[in-house]
Amino acid sequence: MTRQMTGAKMVVQALLDQGVDTVFGYPGGAVLPIYDEIFQQNGIKHILVRHEQGAVHAAEGYARATGKPGVCLVTSGPGATNAVTGLTDALMDSIPIVVLTGQVPTFMIGSDAFQEADTVGITRSCTKHNWLVKDPATLASTLHEAFHVATAGRPGPVLVDIPKDVQFATSDYVAPKQVNTSHYAPRVKGDLESITELVEALETAKRPVFYTGGGVINSGPAASQLLRELVEATGFPVTSTLMGLGAYPASGDKWLGMLGMHGLYEANMAMHGCDLMINIGARFDDRITGRIDAFSPKSAKAHIDIDPSSINKVIRVDIPIVGDIAHVLEDLLKIWKARGRKTNREALEKWWGRINEWRKVDCLKFKQEGKIIKPQYALHRLEELTKTYDRYICTEVGQHQMWAAQYLGFEDPNRWMTSGGLGTMGYGFPASIGVQQAFPEALVINVAGEASWLMNMQEMGTAIQFRLPVNQFILNNERLGMVRQWQELLHGERYSHSWSEALPDFVKLAEAFGAKGIRCDDPADLDDAIMEMINYDGPVIFDCLVEKHENCFPMIPSGKAHNEMLLGEAETQGVIDAKGSVLV
Repeated sequence: MTRQMTGAKMVVQALLDQGVDTVFGYPGGAVLPIYDEIFQQNGIKHILVRHEQGAVHAAEGYARATGKPGVCLVTSGPGATNAVTGLTDALMDSIPIVVLTGQVPTFMIGSDAFQEADTVGITRSCTKHNWLVKDPATLASTLHEAFHVATAGRPGPVLVDIPKDVQFATSDYVAPKQVNTSHYAPRVKGDLESITELVEALETAKRPVFYTGGGVINSGPAASQLLRELVEATGFPVTSTLMGLGAYPASGDKWLGMLGMHGLYEANMAMHGCDLMINIGARFDDRITGRIDAFSPKSAKAHIDIDPSSINKVIRVDIPIVGDIAHVLEDLLKIWKARGRKTNREALEKWWGRINEWRKVDCLKFKQEGKIIKPQYALHRLEELTKTYDRYICTEVGQHQMWAAQYLGFEDPNRWMTSGGLGTMGYGFPASIGVQQAFPEALVINVAGEASWLMNMQEMGTAIQFRLPVNQFILNNERLGMVRQWQELLHGERYSHSWSEALPDFVKLAEAFGAKGIRCDDPADLDDAIMEMINYDGPVIFDCLVEKHENCFPMIPSGKAHNEMLLGEAETQGVIDAKGSVLV
């Protein structure tokens, strides 16, 4: 039985039928019919952000934390163009979001009408797919298809552009089960012959390593559980990209830490020296590979990914497997167990011996001396004081992001929200709002730099209005930290525009919004200040003044191989030689 309703009502009904409970958005003339329908229902909560970029990042945070698609609603023209950064961020990091945009009436499209923009054209390259709906009869089916495309296969952002006259028009509503989505059915089962070939490689490898990425988390909880089973059963070391943190627990004894440009020494050395690399749900991005011709030069390479376009895109692999991570790992374990659970144990023991030598470098060591807080110490204390809580961590982008990845431990997936591929300053604050909305009772902390945080500071109004007790933990070095570090190391210490001479008083800023402000500049006071933040029932801006010129190590300089890391204190103390050999 079909139901007649307006296009605007179809939008709300489709969201309800898709299980949506939260929409992040900002109204405008071209979406007022939809907002009128939102006003007349109670099934969906609308979170009014202060900027459309914030709406998309909040939807990303919600999606990353829950595993469900995030939804945002913005108006035409500048509303849609303001969403472009968030869309591109979600595309790079494979985050499922559905963005609904208003558009001028169909008869005005192309006339340069007020607040008109070619939204479909503008967002074609930064969405997984997009639609301009000109016929109300196709609106409901398009909306349901959008959710399917956003979540099936490699997740990503989609956009539906809805002209205002289509929102007013009346037509038949189509339920999700009536929509045929078989034309987009990504392959989820891996080729069994290729999986068997990988099992054979596992059985004989002398120096294997699992290289995991965000695809493990995107595949769902089963994939992370299967990864853990595979690692424990084989005894192989495991490392991860920035986006994959939490898929394998940081407390696990097979964990090498994050790899890549600011990854751990043992992780990068293992990648460089392995003879079998098993890439599970990562895309060989440049922050990981470094110099491609020197990347893991002596290894056979396997790559498991649901996106066929990622296979052999950057690094040629010997064993390509297209499929969903959970399905492939399930089959891999079945075949490996059926063949006798074999590994090259003698060689593996020697490999772990080498890895444990690399671990002795202790590449994250630091000294907290004097009255100035080291950023590493701030995050070390944050970890110690919050790790037992039901905790979610977001970050902005820069040095603080890398320190957070290095010093905070993640035991489970979906607890770490950060901008990986696009590196979007201003991501973390609105993302934390999305996470807190999804999990109101959880401890949500956004680790920020003062420069990144200021990019979307207006969202403090959103946090206050909706009583979301997000904690903004700002490592304030009064510098664009990562820019300054590169200028010091690579540009002759010419610090071109890498600091601001007009920073706000963050405590007063918090109070102006009606939030709590905390300032700490003494390491002796840090623990008490962090506990004050945790125990406050409401939004907090924590201004943690840290060493202004601290560099983030380890670091692989641009154009260098994994075994050519800058190590900071470990290097200056003579713990390793020029060839990377451990001297302790």
